[in-house]
Amino acid sequence: MNKELVDNESQNLADTIVEGMQENKAEDIVILDLREIDSAVCDFFVICSGESSTQVDGISKSVTRYARKEIGEKPWNIEGRTSSEWVLLDYFSVVAHVFHKEKRTFFDLEDLWADAKRTDIPNLN
Repeated sequence: MNKELVDNESQNLADTIVEGMQENKAEDIVILDLREIDSAVCDFFVICSGESSTQVDGISKSVTRYARKEIGEKPWNIEGRTSSEWVLLDYFSVVAHVFHKEKRTFFDLEDLWADAKRTDIPNLN
């Protein structure tokens, strides 16, 4: 498959995930572009925070619903919904991380992947 086409599909999926997060008032959304990092497992991480485990669960469900409705994408794997402190939605080329605020600070993925190109999405509220 054409690399440019794959890159565009990954970027479109990342943008759609951001929109799904915004539908449920996710905060501090960050896109990490991992395409230039040799050890990366995917093209993008999309990371956000929720205020409570209920909101984290709601954001993850909103992302899943929105991506399926808008572009027909479903996550290959979902982890963390039991505790809703860190829900990971794996779409192969894009991985969405929905964190409870304290867990996000603890794991600090943005620092761990500091070599990635970072895009901060302004909060809507």
